[in-house]
Amino acid sequence: MIAWKQHLHRLIALGQAHPGIVAIFGFVSGVASFLLVDRQAELARVLGLVMLVSWLWLILENVLREQIARWFGVQLPPPLLRYATQMIHQESLFFILPFFFITTTWNSGQLLFSGLLAAAALVSIIDPLYYKWLAPRRWLFLAYHTLALFAVLLTALPIIFKLTTPQSYQLALAAAVLLSFPSLMSTITVQRWWRGLLLVGLSVVIGAGGWLARVWVPPATLWLTEVAVTTEFDDSNRAPGESLKQLSLTQLRNQGLYAYTAINAPRGLNERIYHVWRHNGEEVERIALDIHGGRKKGYRAWTHKQNFPEQASGRWQIQVLTEAGQMIGVLRFQVTE
Repeated sequence: MIAWKQHLHRLIALGQAHPGIVAIFGFVSGVASFLLVDRQAELARVLGLVMLVSWLWLILENVLREQIARWFGVQLPPPLLRYATQMIHQESLFFILPFFFITTTWNSGQLLFSGLLAAAALVSIIDPLYYKWLAPRRWLFLAYHTLALFAVLLTALPIIFKLTTPQSYQLALAAAVLLSFPSLMSTITVQRWWRGLLLVGLSVVIGAGGWLARVWVPPATLWLTEVAVTTEFDDSNRAPGESLKQLSLTQLRNQGLYAYTAINAPRGLNERIYHVWRHNGEEVERIALDIHGGRKKGYRAWTHKQNFPEQASGRWQIQVLTEAGQMIGVLRFQVTE
């Protein structure tokens, strides 16, 4: 036991002397996890489960530390717990960042959420920010913890349990609201009878705000691998013709238009998506499509639109959305007179 403690203290001292090692390990393992998950869905289940167990440790840290001291007579040193917490944050954030970066539509409101996650990951590897600015502010640290857990669940739930994107979002949001209670309780110090009502009211506001903000949150496990807007389509090979950025009104009337999207999804996932056709910013038609995960190059789905408004010239968009309204991507083209 004494030898084990000595090795533990040496490990902690090494981490203190070279803090960049933890950050580099978190970044490399996160990127490696994404690359391996892209090739083998079974590994994603293991990695996602490890992340969730790690978060359970953080939530029950004090209770588990007391139980370990009681059962094994070992008092875990505070530096070890601090570094373990930081490393879990780094592992979690750098694990999910590649997923969110590849699924973000950068010229939309999703830029805000993915940018926030990138900032959180940056804070986790800068010790002065993490230990001197974030950790001492209990309410801010809990909010940081909740944000990371929310993003981890959005990524892990579809991979582990084959939940659809709306189901994953609802469960992740419910967990985030529950975890916001400790942060709210430490912030609201009023000891009056309406404190409980205020806590419940703020939790409802957080939940409602999180649900309304879902259009700004990328669907972490769904992304476009191939897109095309074309007047020709090979049904037998499920292959689109040449993708167009601009076409004439005559072409549109005579041939109609295909919107082709290949969407990467976790193996075994069944998801309903929508092709939402918009003309000059206004929705014209919403077409539902069911996709199935597992194909390496993405599940191929397309819609063929032939009925266009009388005044069809102008800017067109085809938004690819989940049932929850999260944007997977956008196809754009122009129709000229």
